[in-house]
Amino acid sequence: MSKPSDNPADPFKKALAEATKTMARDSEMTISYSVDPPGMTREGMRLPQVTRRMTRDEVLLARGTADAFALRRRYHNEATASRYTPSGPLARDIFDAMETARCEAMGARDMPGTATNIDAKIGHEADRKGYGQIRQAQDAPLATAAGYLVRHLATGRPLPAGANNVMELWRGFIEDQAGGTLETLDDVLADQAAFARFARQMISDMGYGDQLGDDPDMEDPADEAPDEAEEDEQEPESNADQDGADDEDDAASERSQEEQQDSSQAQVSSDESAEQQEGEEAEMPEGDAPNEPPPPAAHSDADPNYKVYSPRFDEEIRAEDLAEPVELERLRAYLDQQLEPLKGAVSRLANKLQRRLQAQQSRSWEFDLEEGTLDAGRLARVVANPTMPLSFKIEHDTEFRDTCVTLLLDNSGSMRGRPISIAAICADVLARTLERCQVKVEILGFTTRAWKGGQSREAWLAEGRPQQPGRLNDLRHIIYKGGDTPWRRARPNLGLMMKEGLLKENIDGEALEWAHRRITARPESRKILMVISDGAPVDDSTLSVNPANYLEKHLRDVIAMVERRRAVELLAIGIGHDVTRYYDRAVTITDVEQLAGAMTEQLAALFDADPRKRARVLGMRNMR
Repeated sequence: MSKPSDNPADPFKKALAEATKTMARDSEMTISYSVDPPGMTREGMRLPQVTRRMTRDEVLLARGTADAFALRRRYHNEATASRYTPSGPLARDIFDAMETARCEAMGARDMPGTATNIDAKIGHEADRKGYGQIRQAQDAPLATAAGYLVRHLATGRPLPAGANNVMELWRGFIEDQAGGTLETLDDVLADQAAFARFARQMISDMGYGDQLGDDPDMEDPADEAPDEAEEDEQEPESNADQDGADDEDDAASERSQEEQQDSSQAQVSSDESAEQQEGEEAEMPEGDAPNEPPPPAAHSDADPNYKVYSPRFDEEIRAEDLAEPVELERLRAYLDQQLEPLKGAVSRLANKLQRRLQAQQSRSWEFDLEEGTLDAGRLARVVANPTMPLSFKIEHDTEFRDTCVTLLLDNSGSMRGRPISIAAICADVLARTLERCQVKVEILGFTTRAWKGGQSREAWLAEGRPQQPGRLNDLRHIIYKGGDTPWRRARPNLGLMMKEGLLKENIDGEALEWAHRRITARPESRKILMVISDGAPVDDSTLSVNPANYLEKHLRDVIAMVERRRAVELLAIGIGHDVTRYYDRAVTITDVEQLAGAMTEQLAALFDADPRKRARVLGMRNMR
C-alpha cells in the first residue's frame, strides 16, 4: 500500500488534472506541474507549479492555464488551422491570437466557470509583461490586442486592467479598419473554418493582406464540397495528385491535433514534393539536368554533417521571461545569502582586477610630432628661439578600449548547488568590475528545456524512430545580461540560476556556436569569449541513439572553427574537469571556490601589456 502524500497541494492537483481531462475530452492525456513555462504536447500538458502553500494566485493561475489548454484541445482542429494559417509572421500571430480567443470564448459560453479562471491567467500574463504601463499603441503588440478584442466582444466580459489597456490602445484602429467584418463575429464563432476566413478578412482589413499568402479556398475548392461523382472521372495527373493530398488531409483530421502537426503535414509535404519532382523530370528533354531545389542549410557552420532532429522546440530566452520580477529578487537574495562567507574574498579579487585594468589606462603620449595636439610644455623653446618649429603630441589608445567580453556559463544539472552559486556571483562581480573600466560584458547560459529529450524526442518517437536523428533534445539558451544592458538592471537576473528545475542537460557545442555568433555581431574591435563548464557535453536522449562521441566531436569542431577564424579570443575554465583537452587556452580548478581567482587572473592576463606574462598565465602554446 502506497504511503499517502503529506503535500496539501496534491489533492488539488489531482482534482484539477481530472477536471482538465474531462473538459478536453481526452482521458489519456497526462498532466504535470513544473516551474518551467507552461506548454501542451501531443500526449499532455505542463501546468504551473502549485506549492505547498497553495496561494490564491498559484491556484488561479494553474486553473486558468489548465482551462485555456483544455478549451483549445476541445474546440481547435489543427488540420483546419494549418489550412488557413497566413504565411507572414505578424499575420500569423494575429491569426493565432484570434483563434485562441475563439476557443476561450466558446468555453465561456458553454462552461461559464472557465471565464473567471482564464481572466486570472490573462491578468497574470499582462502584469508580468507590463501591459498596464504601456502608453502608446506602437509599444503594445497588435496581435495580442486583436485577440483580447475578439474575446471581449464574443463574451461581453471586461478584461483585466493590463489587458484592457493594450486592447483600448489598438481598439480604435481595429474598429475603424475592420468594423464591418467584426459585426459578423457571432455568426462564425462556432465554426472554425468560417472563423478562420473571418480572421483572414480582419487581417486584410487592417492592411496586412500581403502576409496572408495564397487563398486556400481558391486553391482547393474540393476540400469544402467534395463531390463523390468526381472520384470516378478521369483527371489529369496534377488533379490526381491533389485528390491524393485531399484524402490524406481528410484522414489526418481524424487524428489528434498534435499528430497532425508533428507527422502528417510534414509527410504530405514531402510526398507532394517528391511527386512534383518526378513529374518535372519525366517532362524534361533528354540530356537536361532537372532543377533540383537547393539542399537545406547546414545547422552548424563548424560541421555541415551535424544534424538536429527538430529545432522548432529550441528557445533563446531572456532570464526575466523565465521568472516573475518578484521571484527574481527573491532568488537573488538567496544567492547573496549563500555567498555571504565569500563576500570579502570576492571583493578583494574584484578590486585587484580593477586596479590591474586601470593601471593599463594611464595616459601614453608620443611627442615631437608634426601634427596632433599642440604640446604646451615645449612652447618655451619656441619663445626662446622663434626658428624652432611647433611641437605636437598624440595620446595613444589603451589596449582594451572598445572591447566586449562574453561569459558563457554551463547551466547543467551537475552544476547544481555550490558550483552554480559561485559561477553566478563571479559573473556578477566581473560584469560590475569590467563595466567600471568601460568594457562591455554579456552573460549567457546554456541548458535544455527538459530531461530525456523533451518534445523533440516525442516527435521522433511519433515518426517511427528514424535512425541517426542527430541532436534529440530541446535547447534553452538564456540571456542573463546583454552586452549593452547596464549591470544594475541585469543584477536580479543572475538569481535565476538558483531556480529549482532550471538546470538540466548541457550541449556545449551548439551553445558555444551561439555565443560566438552573438559576439561576432558586436561592433567592438576586440572580442573575448570565456566558457565556464564542469564537464563534457552530455545529453542522454541524443547519445542513446547516436555515436557515443557525437556531441563531443561537434564541440571540438566548433572550438576549431572559432580558433581558426581568430575573430574572438577564446578561453575556458573547467570546474573539476580537464577542459585543456578541448581548448588551447584553458585552466582547470579542483575547488569551486578557486573560480573567482581563476576568472580574475585569466581576464587580467588578457589585458596585460607584457605578452610573455600574458602567455604564461593563459597557457598559450608556441609563444616565443
